[in-house]
Amino acid sequence: MKRISTIIMVLVMVMTMAQCKKNEETNLNKTVTITLDVKGASTGSATNGSKVVVNPATGTVDFETGDKVYVGSGGKYVGFLTHNGTNFVGNITNPIENQPLQFYFLGNVTPTETLSAGTTEECSVIISDQTEHLPVISCAASYENYVSGLTSYTGHLLNKCALVKFNVTTPSNSPICITGMNNKVTVNFSQNTVTPSQDGEGVIKLPAGSGENVEKWAILLPQEALEEGEDWSAYSEDGVYTGTRPEISIITENGYMADGVEIFVMSLRREYVDLGLPSGTLWATCNVGAETPGGRGDYFSWGEIEPKPSYYWSTYQYCHGSSSTLTKYCNNSDYGYNGFTDNLSTLLPEDDAATANWGAGWRMPTIEEKQELYQNTTQTLTYQNGSYGQLFTAANGNTLFLPAAGYRFGNDLENAGHCGHYWLNAININTPYFAYNFNFGSGANTYSDARCYGRPVRPVHSALQN
Repeated sequence: MKRISTIIMVLVMVMTMAQCKKNEETNLNKTVTITLDVKGASTGSATNGSKVVVNPATGTVDFETGDKVYVGSGGKYVGFLTHNGTNFVGNITNPIENQPLQFYFLGNVTPTETLSAGTTEECSVIISDQTEHLPVISCAASYENYVSGLTSYTGHLLNKCALVKFNVTTPSNSPICITGMNNKVTVNFSQNTVTPSQDGEGVIKLPAGSGENVEKWAILLPQEALEEGEDWSAYSEDGVYTGTRPEISIITENGYMADGVEIFVMSLRREYVDLGLPSGTLWATCNVGAETPGGRGDYFSWGEIEPKPSYYWSTYQYCHGSSSTLTKYCNNSDYGYNGFTDNLSTLLPEDDAATANWGAGWRMPTIEEKQELYQNTTQTLTYQNGSYGQLFTAANGNTLFLPAAGYRFGNDLENAGHCGHYWLNAININTPYFAYNFNFGSGANTYSDARCYGRPVRPVHSALQN
């Protein structure tokens, strides 16, 4: 009997443990539907809270259908709610009993991280692009603690940003960008904090529109006062016009600056010519490093963003003493990598002499764009402003002049005044320490050669506004 009793007790314990484990598993997957009623500061309505729909005359911001609020509980992300026109409704997973829920509205900008309920402790959003809407950032704790069975919660989401008007004067129809601004928000679910910071150059992109004193509104995150920026701290996104970001006073939470900050983006950044090409590609009127149309400019290795007085392998950015130790853009396993593992076959913007020196949008031409240029123009070897070179004349009467700038290797300048040798943006995948270029003076040839040669770069742009 004693043995039977022992067996029964063991079975009861096993069954109890199994039931406990089942309950524990059930709790780990507890999903509940809740409703959030966003209260105003004093009216108790949902029209005095946060958001993307902004009334510039008053600074009032409201929610609208489809807006999303992220929810935190117990130091973790637990789900999101979507506005249905009246309230926010959605499912959250495993909220913690007897603790407030934390609500975060992130301007309808998708977080850069993938959110996982019950796991994610932090996420961030970049509010740089404000051409379509104003990404207001706001957050709050629920007035009520979460308890099982309670599905309706209330809270007042408080702005963590400022609404600022800019008076922009520019001839560009492209969006206007200013730099040096806090444009990143990091939410720490474990600490219940919202922290502003700067991503990259701190770009805030204002809506498009040209004219004199055109009003453009922006959301700015809290930061200290800024002195006037340097040249090109304000510019048109198309890369044509430039200016300086003005002095900006301290930005505080829930600020409303309606007087207008004056910005002038007027200086012609780079000149270009429209040859009426089928692709719409526009060619710059001078080489990188030149200050006047048709200027010879500087010489760059392929993938080098700064000119050097010498272009031996030992001085080339991605080589280390010989052509057999090419690294970053080498996709041939016969060659050494020196720590690089990406083995790229496509030139990245940050390694393009045109982009790096002239800004976004400008780049070295492709092989196809070089061919298009020759197929849609007539070419004449001639002199212009005292320089020998190739004149391209389009059907619309516009012209493009490329000087016979030659090339550099070592300390020598070769073929200057006789031939043009211009980089294209394509690597030779069969000989990865070679890249393509084209010359004139001895024929309009496209060929590949060692990337350590210093050659001129004539930029192109595919998105400029006329």
